Formats: sequence, C-alpha cells, structure tokens
Amino acid sequence: MKKLILLFVSSVLFLFACAAPYDPAPQLLPSYIQKVYIRPVVNNTNQYGLEDKFTKQIIDEFMQDGRLSVVSSEGEADGVLVCEIKRYVLQPLTYDANMVTEQYKLWILINAYFVDKHENVTLWIEPNMEGIQIYADSVKVGFGGMTEDQARVQIWEKLSRDIVKRTLRGFGNAGGISEKKVQD
Repeated sequence: MKKLILLFVSSVLFLFACAAPYDPAPQLLPSYIQKVYIRPVVNNTNQYGLEDKFTKQIIDEFMQDGRLSVVSSEGEADGVLVCEIKRYVLQPLTYDANMVTEQYKLWILINAYFVDKHENVTLWIEPNMEGIQIYADSVKVGFGGMTEDQARVQIWEKLSRDIVKRTLRGFGNAGGISEKKVQD
C-alpha cells in the first residue's frame, strides 16, 4: 500500500514538473523604429471633441516615456500609431430615493494598430480595447466624486499607458489576432 501511494505521489510530482507553462517570447519593436507619428484619433461616436484630448494624451504618454521620438508628420516617422474611438457609453448605475443618479459607469471602446513604415506591415492590432471608469457623481456625492470629464481623463490615461506598453514592451500574444511578424 505504501509503495502504491509513493508511486502515485511521485507520478503526480513528475507530471507537475513536466508541465511548464507556455511563455512566448515578447515581440519587441525592430531597432530601426526610433520615430513615431500618432495620427489624429478618429471619433466614430456622437460625443464631440473626444478625439483631440485622447490624441494629446497618447502623445504626452509617448513623450513622457522617451524611448521613441514623436514627430509631427507621417513622412518623418518609422512607425505610425492609428486609433479610432468606436463606442462611448455613459450608463447610470445607482439611484437615490428620489431617482437621482448617484453613480455612473463610463465605457469607451477603441481600436488601435501600429504600422512599421519601413516594411509596410502592421506590427500589432488591438481591436476593442476598453476603458471603464465607475464613478460617483461629484454634484450628488461631493468630496470623492468626479465629473464625466474627470472620468474620461482617467480612461484616456489608462488607454494611453496601455498603448505605449503594447508598442514598446512587447506585442503579440498567444490568444490575440496580432500579426506576429517582425523583420530583423
């Protein structure tokens, strides 16, 4: 009986030792991409002015990182970032006794992709990136609440960081639809 238990335990341990997790190597930008152009964001929603603030936030995030130079024309660039705002949904979540909204959920959906201008290939595509911010109405709650504009700023900051991270720290994943083609 002891031998059977020992055999079972050693078999289980052996299987766990052999089952290494799948960890693909990150795909990094080719070294010749040093300058990036950020196309003005396209706004496909009925909310006016979203594209300007989001474009500015993306540019600021790339400049703050400093690894790529942001250029003012596509002709100067080695790579081009393209973003499109697809959806903008402001949803009331909770109400007080008088049916006045106390809490909201702001949900913004974007598409983004990055193009290698030298090889004329899309390095990564990120469809349906989402930014979500749940917040209490500042008028109703007062201290600790925020306005819709402040919630939008939070989402722009998060999405911009995600875009820079996706571009600089590795792109392509085991379950995504990204083109995993990088020329050396």
